[in-house]
Amino acid sequence: MPEPKRIGIAIVEHAGRFLVGTRGVGQDLAGFAEFPGGKCLPDEASEVCAVRECLEETGLAVAPVKLLQRLEFTYPHAIVDLHFWLCSPASDGEPLNGFRWVDRGELAQLPFPAANAEVVRTLLQS
Repeated sequence: MPEPKRIGIAIVEHAGRFLVGTRGVGQDLAGFAEFPGGKCLPDEASEVCAVRECLEETGLAVAPVKLLQRLEFTYPHAIVDLHFWLCSPASDGEPLNGFRWVDRGELAQLPFPAANAEVVRTLLQS
């Protein structure tokens, strides 16, 4: 069985709103909602990855607050080891590349991938 891909994910919360984008055409899980994140570099801590990926994808600097959840999930295209980090903005500015701020209640209406279901439930109950 292949080694799971470690993924650092930044769940950026500010004033009861969350930073969310939509996966683009040609990407795995295209059309699904996503929090910023991506594959960890070798020997890179997952929170460092989440911060780096958020800056690369959205243009926003963030600071990790706490690990919300870690889970392994098997998709048809990959096995992933997901590290969901609650983060706070470390700079001002508007997000780039189609990312936007959504209200907590709107999270329930967005089509997140199956692996995100539990963490989204947790955020809705916060």
